[in-house]
Amino acid sequence: MTQTTLTSAKKFAPVQRYVQCASPTGLHRMAYTEWGDPANKRVLVCVHGLTRSGRDFDRVAAALADVYRVVCPDVVGRGLSDWLGDANRYIVPQYVTDMVTLIARLDVESVDWFGTSMGGLIGMTLAGLPESPIRKLLVNDIGPHIEPGALDRIRDYVGKSLSFGTLGEAVDYAASLAPGFGRLSADEWHEINAPLMCEREDGTWGFRYDPAIAQPFAAVNPDAGLGAEALLWRLFEAIPGPVLVARGAESDLLSAQTAASMVERGKAVSSVEIEGTGHAPAFLDAEQIAIARRFFVGDDALAS
Repeated sequence: MTQTTLTSAKKFAPVQRYVQCASPTGLHRMAYTEWGDPANKRVLVCVHGLTRSGRDFDRVAAALADVYRVVCPDVVGRGLSDWLGDANRYIVPQYVTDMVTLIARLDVESVDWFGTSMGGLIGMTLAGLPESPIRKLLVNDIGPHIEPGALDRIRDYVGKSLSFGTLGEAVDYAASLAPGFGRLSADEWHEINAPLMCEREDGTWGFRYDPAIAQPFAAVNPDAGLGAEALLWRLFEAIPGPVLVARGAESDLLSAQTAASMVERGKAVSSVEIEGTGHAPAFLDAEQIAIARRFFVGDDALAS
């Protein structure tokens, strides 16, 4: 390996960081991995889905770290971030507040945003607010309207306290919950699912996330859900900058009709459908990463 290669690898290697955030019941730390030049004012924030972690974006971050300072947070209650004392605060307004704190820590005026599922909801909410720092927004398989069947599917598994004899068993179980990610190899499933797990004192393995994240999710009633959807549509329609909606062609959560409505109702919205995936495309392979790069950077070349 040449000295140039060693220098490049070191430059784009991730660094683990934390930022202190606040809720009405106290303070908590949010973890994030940071890629690229820490002095770079061009920042891409990548935010994961409901039970996932920022490590889902390792390949995206490595591919875009030549252009961006890429920041991948673990939303509170997940990954290496703290758990909240009040489970009722596991809601989008709290997540938006935490992200505003993170952006202030990064000391930049604007960011671009890649949000998968829940991360897309957070991004749409923040991007639709007046004076939002979000410049460009990629929304991965999520919209203001979520299909009820997908919500039922998620409720069936989120928050369950499960134990596994080995890390491999835990990784395989997490893979069984996400067939919509696409045709991933065993190594790829391990790459994105191992960071979701932790070994317990008794030698078993389980999910890192706080099971209490399920409480507000399970408590949503139809009337409240309709009100939240109407608000999210208003926020989405107010987003001034470019938006790309990526939809898994077989998604049970984001319908083709909703994706089309997002293009029609938004100010500067385009869409792309990714074959062979459902909810939600994993953005691990080169073709999917190229979609993100074309949108954010404007070229087809992937970072070496």
